[in-house]
Amino acid sequence: MHKIVIRIAAMGIALGIAGAAAETAKPTDPEIAHIAYTAGQLDIEAAKQALDKSKNNDVRAFAQQMVGDHTSVNDQALALVKKLNVTPEDNATSQSLTQAADANRKKFAGLSGVEFDKAYVDNEVAYHKAVNAALSDTLIPDAQNPELKSLLQNGLKLFVSHQSHAEHLAEQLH
Repeated sequence: MHKIVIRIAAMGIALGIAGAAAETAKPTDPEIAHIAYTAGQLDIEAAKQALDKSKNNDVRAFAQQMVGDHTSVNDQALALVKKLNVTPEDNATSQSLTQAADANRKKFAGLSGVEFDKAYVDNEVAYHKAVNAALSDTLIPDAQNPELKSLLQNGLKLFVSHQSHAEHLAEQLH
């Protein structure tokens, strides 16, 4: 059952990112900054939920890494927008990501033990796939500011390793 929920949530995330990108031919740098920051913040919140609920040491270590890495990237993003005197702009993609993440947190709140661990890790695989695709296919190519583009490219390298780690962890749990 939880695999179906995860797939639906992942499709919602992917469609939200793709749909919003299609709505506006090219997102602006302030919109891109908001999308990237929001995606990181939502993964931090998911990881904190995992740290509260999971008893599995590998899942907890992964979640702790998500908190640390995404906090670091978001801190760099905040420093960059401050340096550039840019105000990130809320947009349909950011809102869609937030809605999907809120729905997932509610669904995952009712799970426990191995069922929660599998759902969390499966969601992390799907989430990183969707976000990584959005970064490589839309956000990085559309970013105009070279410093923003560089930050997104560095983030993508890190997030690809997160996806790989989550996929490996999912294999262990299934």
